Amino acid sequence: MRQKSQQALLAAFLAGTSTVVLSAELEQVIVSANRIEQTQQPLNSLSVIGEQAIDRVSHTHINELLNRAPGVWISRGNGQEHLTAIRSAVLTGGGSCGAFYMAQDGIPLRAPGFCNVNQLFDANSEQAARVEVIRGPGTAVHGSNALNGVINVITKAPSEEPSTRISAEGGPHDYGRVKLEHSQGNETHRFGFYGNGAHDGGYKDDSGFDQQKMTLRYDYSGSTWSNQNVLTATNLNQETAGFVLGQDAYKVDALKKSNPNPEAYRDTSSGRFYSRWEREGSQDTHFVVTPYLRYTEMAFLQHFLPGTPLEENGQKSAGVQTAFYSNQGSHTRLHYGFDLDLTESYLRETQETPTFTRFGTGFPGGKHYDYEVDATTAAWFVGGTWHPKVERELSAGVRYEIQRYDYDNLMLDGNTDENGVPCASPCRYTRPADDKDNFYNWSGNLGYREALSDTVDAVVHFSRGFRAPQATELYRLQSGQIKADLDSEEVTNAEIGLRGNWSRVSASITAYRLEKDNIILQDSNRQNVSGGKTLRRGIELELGWKILDNLRFDFQGSYAKSQYDNDVLGVEDNEIDTAPRQMASAQLLWKPFSTTSAEVEWVHVGEHYLNEANTAMYDGHNLVNLRLAQGLTKGLEVSLRVTNVTDEDYAERADFAFGNYRYFIGEPRSAYVGFTAEF
Repeated sequence: MRQKSQQALLAAFLAGTSTVVLSAELEQVIVSANRIEQTQQPLNSLSVIGEQAIDRVSHTHINELLNRAPGVWISRGNGQEHLTAIRSAVLTGGGSCGAFYMAQDGIPLRAPGFCNVNQLFDANSEQAARVEVIRGPGTAVHGSNALNGVINVITKAPSEEPSTRISAEGGPHDYGRVKLEHSQGNETHRFGFYGNGAHDGGYKDDSGFDQQKMTLRYDYSGSTWSNQNVLTATNLNQETAGFVLGQDAYKVDALKKSNPNPEAYRDTSSGRFYSRWEREGSQDTHFVVTPYLRYTEMAFLQHFLPGTPLEENGQKSAGVQTAFYSNQGSHTRLHYGFDLDLTESYLRETQETPTFTRFGTGFPGGKHYDYEVDATTAAWFVGGTWHPKVERELSAGVRYEIQRYDYDNLMLDGNTDENGVPCASPCRYTRPADDKDNFYNWSGNLGYREALSDTVDAVVHFSRGFRAPQATELYRLQSGQIKADLDSEEVTNAEIGLRGNWSRVSASITAYRLEKDNIILQDSNRQNVSGGKTLRRGIELELGWKILDNLRFDFQGSYAKSQYDNDVLGVEDNEIDTAPRQMASAQLLWKPFSTTSAEVEWVHVGEHYLNEANTAMYDGHNLVNLRLAQGLTKGLEVSLRVTNVTDEDYAERADFAFGNYRYFIGEPRSAYVGFTAEF
């Protein structure tokens, strides 16, 4: 009976009828777990957002895409800015971004120790093959910053057949974007170009951005070696709108477009190159070596600080990743390697005029900081999997990493203005003397899978992650602190789950406990200290259901409680602010014809506290998005996207600080029309 049905569908397709089948989920190729392609789901919690979903979402901001991974929230700021949460609260602060390993093709977007909270805007996710998300600590191949999770943007591989794709779309407040893709080649040489440029006039007053991204890729496949070369470049010029103040300001029509900081801006550019060399050896061995270069520069007005000082920073890096894989008999596979990253960086902060407080001048004019840091990160790792039987798998890995900083203060040391004149009250900013700091850390993972039946697996996984203090936490000090005696943050994660895959349904449910120690925070004296501790317990669910051959439903959701687990801040057992207990999204995709698709999406962010004392709260929100696509002729398609269909009043980010409710206000219902041509 099944064979006859398959023959009927094939005949219908060959006859050119409108019969459409939404195929079962294709076997996903994954590289984030151990740097080489594998089709089997790793034992840690990993979600994959594929190329078709990326094209359909056609995101104008990365948060529109990554809500398709449970337990993940990319909190949108203004323009292309964002903050990240993966099995965590939305983390803020200069070094908090060090909890996440953000990468393109496995190469970190920023050097270890030099993260930026907005660093995902440096990746060409708009034209990616897929985005892989690890929830919880990474594996032995990741190291520092893979504390709470990993986001890895995978570059598209060029095709052998010549192909070109051009798309253009427009939307509200003069939004426009153009994308161009071209690839061609043969069995040995393949070349691909992927570029896009966007302009947004800004929903808020005196806001908007211009952004350009480009990826060049050349692949070579020889008889002995294969080689993958990728060059990426990005540029962003943004006029930034600041927080809008006042309780429930996001519900007030007169405030929705207001911008208290029309002078704010952010300019940033980045470039990356890597060359990945692979060789299949004798006796089931595989060798990979990837040298890379990295460059970033940024200048932005810190509208959220008194005196709105200008920060300028940049990094230049060179590094290499290596890995060797070998089969030890028929049941065991090992991998081990060495990683090295060398970085030169600088940071300057300048304020045009002094800012007076009731106690005097705490924020002097002129330079606040001007320093350079040279950093070296070296790591060794080993891991492996053991399959005593087909239905059982044991996986383990360990990594040892050394991170060294060489800090050079280019100004006068101490707590004065740039000329050595003390402030009337202590100056806010303090410059420590030249220094060197070393950090030694290890991470590890251990997992076990047992097949309960042909369709259901049980998984148990333990992992430990770390992040060394970021350079800004060590050397960008305040309030007279002359030395930041900081330890590396550590996290211990334990999870258990069930994974099922049937003919029309795939599902995964995971329960976890994540404990974080030595959290770096700013105490009541505005000094950087270690010693914070938090505990998070949660459940995550992923579900895919092919209801009909042309109708599919997907759901991603999480329920978690995050608490302060010691009294360093005087709030032990309180819930962590900006950590919703419930987050969820769901998509219903319908393809009535081969050239027609419609998707409706629901996104839920639950209520959550906005401050450590748990006295201020945001009620959460529900958004509905609609995406339609219609083929007109061969190779030509028109699309319509409508975001916030119900015109919900909501905040992309809610906060309570300095006695005020503060919001980045979400945009009202918006429609985007696009055209795509392929030839």
